[in-house]
Amino acid sequence: VDLVFGAILLLTASPASPLAYAAVCTPLLSGLLYGWRGSGVFTGLQLVVLLLVFRAWEHRPGAGASTLLIAGFCVAAGVIGVTLRNLMFRFGTASQALAEANSRLAVAEAVESERARLAREMHDSVAKTLHGLALSAEALAVAADHERNPRALKAQATAVAGAARRAATESRELLTDLRAHTALSHPPMDMVTELAARVADFESRTGIEATFVHRPAPHGQGPALTLPPGAPRQLLAIASEALENTHRHADATHVRVTLECSRSVLRLTVRDDGEGTAVTLDDVRLLANTGHFGLLGMLERAASVAAELRLHSTAHAGTEVTLTLPCASTVPERPSRSPQEEAAHA
Repeated sequence: VDLVFGAILLLTASPASPLAYAAVCTPLLSGLLYGWRGSGVFTGLQLVVLLLVFRAWEHRPGAGASTLLIAGFCVAAGVIGVTLRNLMFRFGTASQALAEANSRLAVAEAVESERARLAREMHDSVAKTLHGLALSAEALAVAADHERNPRALKAQATAVAGAARRAATESRELLTDLRAHTALSHPPMDMVTELAARVADFESRTGIEATFVHRPAPHGQGPALTLPPGAPRQLLAIASEALENTHRHADATHVRVTLECSRSVLRLTVRDDGEGTAVTLDDVRLLANTGHFGLLGMLERAASVAAELRLHSTAHAGTEVTLTLPCASTVPERPSRSPQEEAAHA
């Protein structure tokens, strides 16, 4: 159709007319659509049409030069069309390869992220409880050899049984979490109540005096806080790990857990009076290489909810772990007034 249109235009306008340059569209389109073969065929047909049109208009001055010029443009247009076609195919191939590479990279990152999450969950739940179970079992074995009091043996056996039940419970929770599709599938929890319960359980298990302090935002002095999805669970896990570090490494006699809420920030602090530590949170690779997987997991949990984790420790003066979480604020809606209240207000 384009070839016929170009032939009619050349016959009516003559090769010397500016409208005759529309004939280059035929080689250009054929090169874009069909490649070298199609471009060669249609360019040849266009040159034949140009020759016939020249025969019809050869008496007009400048017809020969215009015909040669248009013929040169037709050949160039055919080459340009084929070149553009090849470039588009190469660009499409490169885009497809880039998309596949990005897809593989995303899958690799997802797998790595899931492996890191599983490592955190295993370290903070089952591995920690199994370590306590092993210590209780060793204490029971020692008591069985030297202890003559049946009540003491019964207490040791009860501690072992309790640790085993905790390990089973944490395993079920871990499996439930693995089967959950999103963080939103977790049931809502009262973080203050749960944190207080964990502090009380820590005190009863370890014998270390533990105090929980909750400082809510003053009533009526700011909007309500909205925590990011999954933040309560991550905060509880960080607090539990900090408490366990106090029990296993700090040789402390007292630990204080403080939860503070302001207008736009939630701050969780765990401070003990133990021996302190020389470990810092500055180098994540160093934490992994030296086996401090608990601190590494705390950092990763804080990063997952866009929180900031700080560790401040002084030799023989205790350790303080502070988590600062910026929160969105939501202003509660005012109750609408009745017509009588509106009239009284007016």
